[in-house]
Amino acid sequence: MNTATIPSIFVLTLVLATGLFFFIRASAKDRTEQIKLTSEQPEATVMNQLQQYFDQRAYRVASINKENNSVTFTGMVRPSIFLTILLTLLASAGILSLVLALSTLFPNLGKVFLLLVLGSPAAGIFYWKKAERLEQVSLKVETTNGKEVVIWLKAHRDEILELRQAIPSMTASE
Repeated sequence: MNTATIPSIFVLTLVLATGLFFFIRASAKDRTEQIKLTSEQPEATVMNQLQQYFDQRAYRVASINKENNSVTFTGMVRPSIFLTILLTLLASAGILSLVLALSTLFPNLGKVFLLLVLGSPAAGIFYWKKAERLEQVSLKVETTNGKEVVIWLKAHRDEILELRQAIPSMTASE
């Protein structure tokens, strides 16, 4: 192998390892968004649909502000077993690639570098601990012009997607 090829492969491996590190770190990042939903149904019907939806998703009412017409729900978000295994496997592959590049540069320490692969379950453990958290969903309901109900929803983006699929009568508006 050309002597210029080895350092360039090592640099590319380091760049990929850096990307993998940030991917693993971002797996447990909070992705709270706020969206405005509208519905043509009466306010009582909309509130019942929302209450039933959040009850099915194991959320509980944390607070009600009648003056502001808002409700806050809380629920425990569980980590994904699939994502935990995937992140562990990706970390193993990334560390193995780094070990291969390091053992090419330092052939005498190749077996010592192989021990680094034992650290790959740390990625799954990191995700598992960070992803399990208490999630809050805030709703504010307003009635405009007597017939349209506007719901301001602040929640995790996946929860917003699930809600929009479960209750198609609510449309997102800007």
